[in-house]
Amino acid sequence: MKFTDAITRMPRAFDPDRGAERAVLFDGQLADVVAGAAGCSPYLSGLISKHNEWLQGAFADPEAALRAELAAVAGYASNIPLSELSPSLRRSKGRIALLTALADLAGVWPLESVTTALTHLADAALQTALDAEFAARFKRGHLPWLTEDDLATNGGLVVLAMGKMGAFELNYSSDIDLICLFDDSRYARDDVADVRHAFVQIIRAVTKTISAQTRDGYVFRTDLRLRPDAAVTPVCMSMSAAELYYEAEGRTWERAAHIKARVCAGDHKAGEAYLERLRPFVWRKHLDFAAIQDAHDMRLKIWAHKGLAGAISLPEHNVKLGRGGIREIEFFTQTQQLIAGGRDPDLRVRGTCAGLDAISAKGWISNELAGDLKVKYRGLRDVEHRLQMIADAQTHVLPRDEEGFCRLAAMMGEDVAPLKQRLQDLFESVHSRTEAFFAPEAPAEDGAIASLNMTENRSDTATVPNDFGQEIIARWPSYPAMRSARATEIFNRLRPSIVAKLAQAARPEEALAHFDGFLRGLPAGVQVFSLFEANAPLVDLLLEICATSPALAAYLGRNSNVLDAVIAGDFFAPFPSDAQLSDLISDALAACGDYEAVLDTARRIKKEWHFRIGVHHLRGVIDAQIAGAQYASLAKALVGALWPRVTAEFASKHGAPMGRGAVPIAMGSLAAGQLNAGSDLDLILIYDADADAMSDGPRPLQTRTYFARLTQALITALTAQLPEGRLYEVDMRLRPSGRQGPVASGWASYASYQKEEAWTWEHLALTRAQALGDGALAEDWNALRDDILRHTQKDVLSDTSDMRVRLAGAKPASDPWDVKNGAGGVQDIELFAQASALKAGLDEVPRDTSTQLATTVANGWLNDADARAITAAYKTLWAVKAMQAELSLGPFDAAKVGTGAVGVLNGILAAGSEDEALAKVAEARQTARACIERIMPLGGAKDGAGGND
Repeated sequence: MKFTDAITRMPRAFDPDRGAERAVLFDGQLADVVAGAAGCSPYLSGLISKHNEWLQGAFADPEAALRAELAAVAGYASNIPLSELSPSLRRSKGRIALLTALADLAGVWPLESVTTALTHLADAALQTALDAEFAARFKRGHLPWLTEDDLATNGGLVVLAMGKMGAFELNYSSDIDLICLFDDSRYARDDVADVRHAFVQIIRAVTKTISAQTRDGYVFRTDLRLRPDAAVTPVCMSMSAAELYYEAEGRTWERAAHIKARVCAGDHKAGEAYLERLRPFVWRKHLDFAAIQDAHDMRLKIWAHKGLAGAISLPEHNVKLGRGGIREIEFFTQTQQLIAGGRDPDLRVRGTCAGLDAISAKGWISNELAGDLKVKYRGLRDVEHRLQMIADAQTHVLPRDEEGFCRLAAMMGEDVAPLKQRLQDLFESVHSRTEAFFAPEAPAEDGAIASLNMTENRSDTATVPNDFGQEIIARWPSYPAMRSARATEIFNRLRPSIVAKLAQAARPEEALAHFDGFLRGLPAGVQVFSLFEANAPLVDLLLEICATSPALAAYLGRNSNVLDAVIAGDFFAPFPSDAQLSDLISDALAACGDYEAVLDTARRIKKEWHFRIGVHHLRGVIDAQIAGAQYASLAKALVGALWPRVTAEFASKHGAPMGRGAVPIAMGSLAAGQLNAGSDLDLILIYDADADAMSDGPRPLQTRTYFARLTQALITALTAQLPEGRLYEVDMRLRPSGRQGPVASGWASYASYQKEEAWTWEHLALTRAQALGDGALAEDWNALRDDILRHTQKDVLSDTSDMRVRLAGAKPASDPWDVKNGAGGVQDIELFAQASALKAGLDEVPRDTSTQLATTVANGWLNDADARAITAAYKTLWAVKAMQAELSLGPFDAAKVGTGAVGVLNGILAAGSEDEALAKVAEARQTARACIERIMPLGGAKDGAGGND
């Protein structure tokens, strides 16, 4: 593409005579561009004079000219003597700087093309200088540790581009920020000190080649001060030392700097591996709102140090660092990336505009704000480039006088007055649109705050009684969450609002006590308090929980990171389908680096989704039936996603599963799709392999031992207490022969046992059983279940009646709120439903209790009205039981949970008081008991009841 075909704007010569002098060799629009550039910039005038012949050819196809010159730079290391490298690099720098400036001024290249061209030049120049130094020193025998092959990777030396260079955003007269490291793992320990010394010399020589000011100019100024502890560390340090530093002392600004880090020269493979190892330092796994305060403090320090803290005034205003400048947009973008990038890899992009796109796509800011800031960012960069083009100076400061503004306006192709007004508006708009995000006391216009659709909006300024909670509040400074000064500082800003809202709760003393339980359980406070400060609705949500659910409040104290999910953008979105949830979890586990990370990630996912379901249930967004189904869907998805990873980890030690492998079988409420917040998982494991087979791994095992240990590996994966806690408790007592049977059952013996030896209770259990897999063994198991339930010959009615008697004696209802145990309780109804489903002999026996109860009509046990009545009673009792699990960590005790929690139960029962609620519970139990005992009286089976058995 010809240069003239893409011109969209035109600079105007500030010095017409100088412009005309340089334009004489060019015609038409090219002459106008050259005249405008030379007439505004003495630096560009000199480049045009020096490279005018080359420039005439470059105008024919500027992109091809750029590619050719970059290729020439890349070839200097092998094509010219070391003594000629410096002037050759500077000649190429002059040509590319000239072409880039003219393409920028004339609008031929957009900002991204301009900055990318300059960055490619920096990359090529660094690699060429590095290769030349290595070759020369290797030839002289100064690198005895290296072979000829090592030169291709520069001996493990890595140059990281930081800041604008890392993001391909170099400005026109930018210095380049570099961190230089070497992979010390490839050298013997005794050689590392000598290697480091040699590499320090090489880096010093390279930076001199690149940055020294000679009669030919310079290539790029270099800055090596972003390395760890730059005041005391060498300019090239070992990777292991850098990693130790970041692990122990790394600060938020260093994390932000590494957002844009990339390997630009040296050993790319080693450099990429190093950056991957550094990923947990840069990208925290939980939302990191503490980064907002860190970035804000950094802004204030910069303004104070540079004297930029005053009002925006155009003369000598700093386009980069001043209020409303480029750095404001960069900080705004990078800070929001740091907040959520650990949870969302899509936010880990280097460029500023790409970062704005990413955070808007994920809902952290509006599309309108992202678009506006991108326009303003590009506008500021245009001004910055023109300020630097005048004299190739690394300046970001607007002119101090009218003459300077006239020159800038001419380069911009604008008139002075409109330009000044545009700049004033631009700075003020950028500052106003970013300041609210950083300043804790300012209401945010836009940013990382998710709407929680709060149902109540209490005033923060209401009067608090002087004696309200004094004894409890006095304890707060002693809690672990307050052990850092910063945590205390943030919490002290939050405390007046929190206490005021607690005092306005319907039951303030209870709410305060439950909030105290939350606060007491927090292991640290900075991250959580920063999260609250940046997302005020979260405090309302927490206090709403404290007013109703002491269990959930205490849970939050131990697992405060689940609050991340609340502001991730989709907390109140519809629950995903089973397939979507399985894919989501599987994808998250697939991204983990090792098995322990898989287990911890599964636990994090479970806690976040568990909390989401619990909050939805507690606030009435979903009812008990839906909550039960969602808890079960989550558990099945987690077990299903973990099982192949458990198998693979086990196989790495003992070999792949023999025969047809194994399949987990969900039993009980898990298979029925109806768990509550405190449910454990009923599981068994079935395998199919030759009994005498041996696995083929490093530590082979015989079949029975192999699958018994594989079962234990699955149980450990689910129940082990890891840094992220425990996933689920597991109960395997429903396996053949109960506690006495093997933990894993062989297919042939299991099938034979079920057909010939199983007790009635085991066939009842099969009515609520489901294979968690889709392979051949799972299909065979499902077919076996259907066949057994279709043709069972057991004395279902008599045996179930006997079980009712034993259960009623062993587990009577303990108090009026115990809806599980005793006659007419949840357990009693579920047993009755299973018996009816087993007796029905259907081709496909349903697993959930409500559908099983419908079979009582087909059996002739109940009429339609009674079947509807017992089903309604069951749903009422289940709703109470499910909500009790949300409100209390252990057995429900109305006296301990408080009146707020009891009020929630009253609400779901549509009762005006606890007495009325308990009356409704008793009525539901009595309805269920009456229906059941028409068929299965506690005194024994009724002769002929329900027909022949």
